[in-house]
Amino acid sequence: MRPDTPADHLAEAERLLRTATQYPEDQEPLLLQAAAHLELSGDRPRATTLYDRLLSSSSKVDHPHLVKAFKAANLWEYGHEAEARAIIEGIRAAAPLDPAAWGIVAETLEAHDELDLAHASLTTGLTLLGVAEAAVDPAGIPYSTQSLLTTRHRVRRLLALPHDTWDTLADELHTAPISLDELHDPKRLWSLGSEDPAELQAELARLRAELGNYRLALSRPFPVAVLHWPERELDELLAAYPELQSEYPTHAAHLLDIEASLRELAAAGTPNLGIVTATVPSYEAFAASESSSPANADLLPQYATTLAARARATSWPPSRGADCWCGSGVNYGDCHGKG
Repeated sequence: MRPDTPADHLAEAERLLRTATQYPEDQEPLLLQAAAHLELSGDRPRATTLYDRLLSSSSKVDHPHLVKAFKAANLWEYGHEAEARAIIEGIRAAAPLDPAAWGIVAETLEAHDELDLAHASLTTGLTLLGVAEAAVDPAGIPYSTQSLLTTRHRVRRLLALPHDTWDTLADELHTAPISLDELHDPKRLWSLGSEDPAELQAELARLRAELGNYRLALSRPFPVAVLHWPERELDELLAAYPELQSEYPTHAAHLLDIEASLRELAAAGTPNLGIVTATVPSYEAFAASESSSPANADLLPQYATTLAARARATSWPPSRGADCWCGSGVNYGDCHGKG
């Protein structure tokens, strides 16, 4: 269940901070998530201290420009506009090859009505990332880069600019039933003043679709992850904790359930899906950290979420021609990717 209240977000932040202490090698993704929950709890100054902690760490930060972008967005929200602008200008000057950093920069600028600068940032980012304005294969564009195209489409609609090639590409990549042009229409909120029930119902449908996109964005850059037990690990798990047999009747059934769950999520429009590989020692350590028994099936989704937060997920589906995620060594299309 996602946290809903400030107290829930604060409690989740504290849990992530404890996990970061246990796994210092994974502190970057864990502290970023903790900072996000602190922001949602209303404690923005404390979130800033976590961003500073990462940026001043003696350990290598894998995504320094993303951390800086999050820091800038947070600072601007609680009155430190000048400092936020300076950080954003530094990121733009550094020209990073990190789509997530460009996305946060652009969304921060858009949120504060800096539409021209947001548009310029998105265009620069996409150019640096090698998205040509013509003859682009949509299947080869990573999800994080697709997000930049969608954001740029929205900003261009707000600026009343005509469609260009990248806008057309964003339309092709969009899978929701309501088109981007409709979602990004600056005038559509006027319909909320209508007394026509049909118009109000249509606007509610649009808002639900947009809200769904925002909810999905909360997990970025971390995937929605499903837990995978290799056969040896599952045998060891069930031997030690037979209470979990109802969760995993057989290893083959477990693998089929993973693929079915991921396909169901994908069909519902959930992007950024991933698989995390479980081990018994890791799961037992996680259970101990939660002061619970590994036989408690309620821990399994929490364990999967924690592994994903530690950047342990691999993306699903595998890229074209890659081996199946199950470890069979067979091409995914000839294994669990059939049908």
